[in-house]
Amino acid sequence: MKKLLLASAASIVAGAAAAEDVPIGIILGFTGPIESLTPMMAESAELALQEVNESGNFLEGHTLVPVRADSTCIDSAAATAAAERLITDEGIVAIMGADCSGVTGAILSNVAVPNGIPMVSPSATSPALSTAEDNGLFFRTAPSDARQGAVIANILMDRDIEEVAVTYTNNDYGKGLADSFQASYEEMGGTVTLSAPHEDGKADYSAEVGALASAGGEALAVFGYSDQGGKGIIQSSLDTGAFDTFVMGDGMYGDALLADLGQFMEGSFGAVPWSQGEGTEAFSEITAAAGVNGESSFTRESYDAAALIALAMMAGGEATSQAVADNLMDVANAPGEEILPGELGRALEILAEGGEVDYVGASNVELIGPGEAAGTYREYNVTDGDYETVQFR
Repeated sequence: MKKLLLASAASIVAGAAAAEDVPIGIILGFTGPIESLTPMMAESAELALQEVNESGNFLEGHTLVPVRADSTCIDSAAATAAAERLITDEGIVAIMGADCSGVTGAILSNVAVPNGIPMVSPSATSPALSTAEDNGLFFRTAPSDARQGAVIANILMDRDIEEVAVTYTNNDYGKGLADSFQASYEEMGGTVTLSAPHEDGKADYSAEVGALASAGGEALAVFGYSDQGGKGIIQSSLDTGAFDTFVMGDGMYGDALLADLGQFMEGSFGAVPWSQGEGTEAFSEITAAAGVNGESSFTRESYDAAALIALAMMAGGEATSQAVADNLMDVANAPGEEILPGELGRALEILAEGGEVDYVGASNVELIGPGEAAGTYREYNVTDGDYETVQFR
């Protein structure tokens, strides 16, 4: 790890809007198919930046300033334009985001790589991002769907469900997860009767549900979004009686879905990236104290993504994009003193003294390969209109 070089308050920070301000982009889908999830994700990331600022231990005279932008989750052109504005107008040095895989890939190739801006996504899970040309600038705190597909396949086989129909949102995320799941499921002896895409934003999904019902299956696997087409597929299935048991990927986990349909989804189940242990408990404590809903999906990963950006800068001794890219893997992994949520001030002290940290965070961070999370998943049932944890995998 590089020796820390203390920067004075008068230092000129590359990419910063002012000498003492270090803008960090928070690019999430504040509109679009996951808009009910992103406010909590953003608040969790901003909580980490606030914790760093309030410690008084960050690079002397510098303050991390979150700047939000809307990825829309699905419109790559709009997401790219939003990221470009953050660079040209705000001078951001790093991005916490984006969220959905397609827009994340677009921002990475069109904006981040050409401008040397590192990205840490809390929720972009497409396997294709593992091999994207990123010049060492892309990291993620949520595991790849290559693992999620295998986890869901295992859950089904453990429940003796050997035949399912599959529908997925027609984008990189949905296709990647559906393909990963089908490959794992069929290898285990399961049968996919039909795997068909659906478009988001439609008012009527009866045709899609009719085709899935004709193919048959003991359950319907829905790899979509809880605020969009995935919800529409479930609603149409319930209305027609086509399916009454649903297997859900991470994009379907959301309180709003259960508020609207949970009472009719008894016995459905799914998986979502989650963690347990001291870090998770510490995160629950600090979010509760701050009035942030930390129990929503990808909130832990969002806090961790922002924390890693700050710690990487501190490890590099300067609030620059290069410091983030060069040091993020070091602060995320052993060796070093383990750091939990609420302990970022202590981590900054250790780094200032020339020591090393192993950021465990809220999601048991361990970055492998090209900078992505190993990750664990929470298997859950829908019981009495609520999520009930079965186990962690």
